[in-house]
Amino acid sequence: MHKEQYEKYRLLGLNIAFYRKQNKMSQEILAEKINISRTHMSRIETAECAVSLDVVFEICDVLNILPSKLFDFRT
Repeated sequence: MHKEQYEKYRLLGLNIAFYRKQNKMSQEILAEKINISRTHMSRIETAECAVSLDVVFEICDVLNILPSKLFDFRT
């Protein structure tokens, strides 16, 4: 991930965590449903790594939200 994009990844991660918690789902359960490790899920939510659109779309499918919700950054 490029340093100049870090803030966007951070906000994306916060939105993922928000909607995950709203669905009363742990990182472990969400990760299992999209076939990634809980550690990887944690790293996505904390912007420690970049995330592919495939994973974003899978997260949205499991959380039953539109991708636009994850990219609606509240600053």
